[in-house]
Amino acid sequence: MSIPMILASKSQPRRDVLYAAGICPTIRVSHVDEPAALEKAAAERGVTVDQLNVEQRVMILAEAKAQAVHQAYRDVADATASATGERVIAYPLQAAELRGEMNVADIPRQSGAPLDYSKAPIAMTRDFSGVDMPTVTEPISNVIAMQPGLTRASSGPLIVGCDSMFLLDGECYGKPHSVEVARERLRRMSGATGELWTGHCVIDFASGRVERGASHAVVRFGEFSDRDIERYIATGEPLEVAGSFTLEGFGGAFIDGIDGDPHGIIGISLPLLRRLVGKLGVDWTDLWNVARGESAPEDKTGGSGVVPPKENVHQPGDGWIDCACGRKHWGLNGASGVLLARRDPKSGEVTSVVMQHRAAWSAEGGTWGIPGGATANGESPIEGALRESYEEANITPEDIEVVGSYREDHGPWAYTTVFAFEKPGHRVVPRANDDESMEIEWVPIDEVPDRKLLTAMRTDWPRFAERLHALAAAARCS
Repeated sequence: MSIPMILASKSQPRRDVLYAAGICPTIRVSHVDEPAALEKAAAERGVTVDQLNVEQRVMILAEAKAQAVHQAYRDVADATASATGERVIAYPLQAAELRGEMNVADIPRQSGAPLDYSKAPIAMTRDFSGVDMPTVTEPISNVIAMQPGLTRASSGPLIVGCDSMFLLDGECYGKPHSVEVARERLRRMSGATGELWTGHCVIDFASGRVERGASHAVVRFGEFSDRDIERYIATGEPLEVAGSFTLEGFGGAFIDGIDGDPHGIIGISLPLLRRLVGKLGVDWTDLWNVARGESAPEDKTGGSGVVPPKENVHQPGDGWIDCACGRKHWGLNGASGVLLARRDPKSGEVTSVVMQHRAAWSAEGGTWGIPGGATANGESPIEGALRESYEEANITPEDIEVVGSYREDHGPWAYTTVFAFEKPGHRVVPRANDDESMEIEWVPIDEVPDRKLLTAMRTDWPRFAERLHALAAAARCS
């Protein structure tokens, strides 16, 4: 198993550079307030932001991004380690076998060993459709001990933060964001020479060790006309990139020469990153998790025919599994999500749950379910659920307590629903953090069946609601 890398950036060019070099990183956006981070760092140095040079700025922001994601994974680790309750595993394919509908003896299982009906604690449980299904119930603490996941590995994951700025005539340029700013900058850049600086910060989650470094290169631009500038701006490319240009895109033809590291121009320096990783005691080749020439995984649409946003990137573990049940399931390592409930502070009864209105381009787009997705390489199902629910719905791990889980095991694929409550005195403010949701809402628990539910959620909701009520009642009695 390779050592996972977590990239604290949604930059498609950075991700593409790594992918071409054999590394498919997990993307975890830092959501750092960059101006505030610079103001804080400048105040600590006793200077103004304007007095910080370009190298200091990119290093400050690169570390701020890496540290923010490091803290996010610490929160995931803490929430996972404090999980209580039981994990229930259901085996629907074995139920079909018992009914004589199929033979699953040769179907591989993620957990390895075949299911042995003769041994406890396997029980037959009747679901709400009247079907008897083999189930196993075990303390969730046992599962965590057996599946330590990313946050308890002996090495890694490695968290990488980067930030780029362009220096021209003594002025630092970040992303222009607007057409007007991009136009002004591109006119200044025509026929000029500047420097592109990229700060890098790498944190080894297992040890907490940090390595930092900056790359830079001199960039010589050709001359471009106002017509060139207007057409370039119309592509949208220069608006959200440092310095208003890219080497690997439409802007590449207007770069006459580069002195220095070309990868740093794209936003992440492979040679510098290799050296920083080596200082942490990790061989660069230990990070490889993509075969040479391997293309990106299939998209997440599930054949919906709706094109996902171009910013949507693939994560390690993305892909479809052809299941013996006759359907395709998303997640090469399985998938998981969080069913978060809110309780009345006085009665302790469940009042509402967080629901996700799925983006139109996703599989079964337009339906309602819980935030979740594919489990990344090396993650435990709980870690994956906590990561995905934050990315998609802003469910903050530090504000919830995991109280149980339900795993539907199909052999080579499984989906884990993680049951959680808001911690007393804490408030989760759900919102769509990425493009996979149309909306995220607290939905009154009695109104959930009235929504157009994802197929699996519609089937499972009665037992899920029953279990949430039982968990809340047990908490009131404890």
